[in-house]
Amino acid sequence: MPGMDLIEDRPLHEAISRLLAQWLPGARIVSVSALTESRPERGDGAAKFLGYGSSLRVEVETAEGMHRKLVFRTSRTDDFGHDRRADRAADALLAFDTFPRIPGHVAALDVGAIDGSGELVSLRGAGEFYTVTDYVEGTPYAEDLWRIAERGELEAEDLRRCDALADWLVGLHAEKLPGRGVYRRAIRDLIGHGEGIFGLVDNFPDDVPGIPLERLRALERRSADWRYRLRGRERRLSRTHGDFHPFNILFGPQGELRLLDASRGCAGDPADDVACLAVNYVFFALEHEGSWDGAFAPLWSRFWERYLNETRDEELLEAAPPFLAWRILVLTNPLWYPNASKRTREALLGLAERALEAGRLEQRYAEELFD
Repeated sequence: MPGMDLIEDRPLHEAISRLLAQWLPGARIVSVSALTESRPERGDGAAKFLGYGSSLRVEVETAEGMHRKLVFRTSRTDDFGHDRRADRAADALLAFDTFPRIPGHVAALDVGAIDGSGELVSLRGAGEFYTVTDYVEGTPYAEDLWRIAERGELEAEDLRRCDALADWLVGLHAEKLPGRGVYRRAIRDLIGHGEGIFGLVDNFPDDVPGIPLERLRALERRSADWRYRLRGRERRLSRTHGDFHPFNILFGPQGELRLLDASRGCAGDPADDVACLAVNYVFFALEHEGSWDGAFAPLWSRFWERYLNETRDEELLEAAPPFLAWRILVLTNPLWYPNASKRTREALLGLAERALEAGRLEQRYAEELFD
């Protein structure tokens, strides 16, 4: 719907009529005209040429013979945080929820969606949204990591699963995507989103042992600089999972790989997914003393080497530091992992700081934590 010529869309006008009948019974449309967001013909510097939506002015006659003018608006796709359908839905819902709170503001009468047949589906009475998915049998990969940590050694199946995870990411990331704005959005969200680095820092408790606020501020400043280090690398844009951690990875009864909770638009830098899983080998080893040398060190090396050998992605280690820092802020935050030790938190944060400062993630940075 965004981008189409609303003024000429007769089926849309008919759908608006049917919608009006729900909350203005007996009303009829008198006229439909375009509402422009600018007056380019003026030609002066105050003329606004860019807006975020397309609007129609709809004049209706009520059942009582009164004339009333309404505005029907849709959002258009752009690179200002509206590139996903979910963004545009969020803007519409936010407008409907907040317009009534502002004295003198125009009234928000309805909010809804346009379905596949062109009908207007009202959401004005809706509350929270939901999703429904299949249920699949499987064991989270985190269970494997706990078992490995307790035994301090690997079985052949552990190596096969490590390979399978690297291979799955190789296949997923092979889908390269167009869109400079999409890559920049992914990096912007990495740093500034509520689920990104800024949001995680904002939600750290003030009294986490070993992680004073000034240390978080310094990490945040280093991370923000990576928006410009990664600028110009839009060719790296790939299909991603977006939250590839051991609790979202299941192995089924026959060892089949199943995934949960793909996130953040499923488009970004491959370093996101690779760092997200790999850092857990370090995390579990830190939490289980003596498990690094015989168990997690081989997995850490094997995962990186298999992925890099198959992709030949020479830039991945250069792109990885801010993604590693992001994931480490989750692992060190007691809201998510309240039982992690002070030693683990300090070591992981040190790993993030070292990679950010060096401008590259070297495998030995993790290995040296256990020397």
